[in-house]
Amino acid sequence: MSEKLKEFIEIPQEFIHDGQQFLNRCTKPSQKEFVQISKAVAVGFAVMGFLGYFVKLIHIPINNILVGGA
Repeated sequence: MSEKLKEFIEIPQEFIHDGQQFLNRCTKPSQKEFVQISKAVAVGFAVMGFLGYFVKLIHIPINNILVGGA
């Protein structure tokens, strides 16, 4: 019973220790890195948006042909 209790207490302590190590290693990005990441995210959003738009644009006529149009 005491081994299970010991293990039950040990797991959160390891988690907290690992979390503190991770936070200590993290660094704040420079302004150049932040701008670069922001541009990459914006391009990704734009590409996915246009891709979704074109898929929907193609899907609507095909769906109307298959369903028979209402």
